[in-house]
Amino acid sequence: MSPNIHAHRLRVRYGETDQMGVVYHTNYLNWFEVGRTEWIRKAGLTYRELEERGVLLPVTDAVLSYKKPARYDDVVEIRTRIKELGVVRLAFAYEIIRVSDGELLVSGETMHVFTNKELKPIRLAKTEPEIYAWLDAQYKGGE
Repeated sequence: MSPNIHAHRLRVRYGETDQMGVVYHTNYLNWFEVGRTEWIRKAGLTYRELEERGVLLPVTDAVLSYKKPARYDDVVEIRTRIKELGVVRLAFAYEIIRVSDGELLVSGETMHVFTNKELKPIRLAKTEPEIYAWLDAQYKGGE
């Protein structure tokens, strides 16, 4: 696996499924958030630290493609990477894989805009050049 992809595993909880034992579709967005948060943490920063520095990353768009269902008690792996990095925008790509058979269950992406605490877009390379350089290194596969 590429060094700029972070894998995080979790077990499907009963409360995440519907009456048929299939993961309810909106939970995949929650798992994308888990993947994104853990990707940032693994790379050496946390969402909390970003926010303390005045940088927010609201989601502007989300795309999901459902392939196969995850079910109660499955162990899934959320694979997260930066798909695109711009001066004002950032996109993450995700794959959710069932660990037992390696089956791709869901793929997708979320698009974000860098904002300040007032939710006004900021040019991250200008306002927080260290953070931008760090993200750029991660995007290019650095550790």
